[in-house]
Amino acid sequence: MDPFDLPEWLGTEPVTWAATTPLTDGPLVTGQLTGPSGQVEPLDLMACDAAYPKPVLDEDERRKAHQAWQFGEVLLVAHEGRSTAAMPGSRFDANDACEVIRRVAKAVGASAPHFTVSIAL
Repeated sequence: MDPFDLPEWLGTEPVTWAATTPLTDGPLVTGQLTGPSGQVEPLDLMACDAAYPKPVLDEDERRKAHQAWQFGEVLLVAHEGRSTAAMPGSRFDANDACEVIRRVAKAVGASAPHFTVSIAL
């Protein structure tokens, strides 16, 4: 998935990413990006190294996620019909979630301060 496939407003307006599932529920955290005018774009986070009970990504996409991360980027994939940002690892914590969203902001050409992360405790 190309970052330019995402809506243009993600790179031009203040955006909030909110998790809709807890970070501790496993390698996939569902969430959504919301703009100031109420625009919504689904964006999930995936820890691509999780392999039990089955791998979350195939080996080629997993390698691409690691390569992107190494270069300060994030791999965007379509997973179950939703935009998903994949990072190396098997679980998320708050710092990981913030770093993934920072890299998504970079991918769409937005400055990081235009993105806010909301995670329920």
